[in-house]
Amino acid sequence: MKFTKHLFLTAFAATGILLTSCSNPADKTESATVAEAVETAKSVANSSIYSIRSDSTISFVGSKVTGSHGGGFNSFEGEIAVADNKIVAPSKVTIQMDSLWSDNDRLTGHLKREDFFDTVNIPTAEFAVTSMQDTPQGPELTGNLTLHGVTKSISFKPEVSISDNEVTLKAEFDIMRFDFGIVYKGKVDDLIRDEVVIKLDIKATSASWLGGA
Repeated sequence: MKFTKHLFLTAFAATGILLTSCSNPADKTESATVAEAVETAKSVANSSIYSIRSDSTISFVGSKVTGSHGGGFNSFEGEIAVADNKIVAPSKVTIQMDSLWSDNDRLTGHLKREDFFDTVNIPTAEFAVTSMQDTPQGPELTGNLTLHGVTKSISFKPEVSISDNEVTLKAEFDIMRFDFGIVYKGKVDDLIRDEVVIKLDIKATSASWLGGA
């Protein structure tokens, strides 16, 4: 009887581990609204410019049937423009895709190849702001995301703080990689999920403050 109970508990524990590994990280995030790319917004006159700092982070979480992997990008640059206490055009961040990293070296190499980001032929990704609107749930930021050579308009709800010297932006949302032509399915018995969670922690300092003005 004790042996049977031990088998039952072992099976139960194994099932719990399996259920945990199979969970989808995107179930805990809000999906970005994705639409066709919109016309690039004109720069807003007399906007304040903030330079994105090196201590900012852009990361992601992808998953498959058996588990998930985290990663991000080590090299990116850009500026945030602010007018009337809102982020406006020409705010933009450009990512060097070959700076991609993940929590598994073999996976990092695969993500850089043609199955995924094809970093040799498509060396950069870009997000260019087109508008920021107030909603009952908070600010909503919209911009053209160019990823894997495909440009779509995406909207998501970040946490934003704006002062004279600094802008901070934090966001966590998911996108569908198929929308950007990344269609590699993975192994038949371990399929890769379409949803990818994006995590932003952006810090930018006023250009005038950096210049000592």
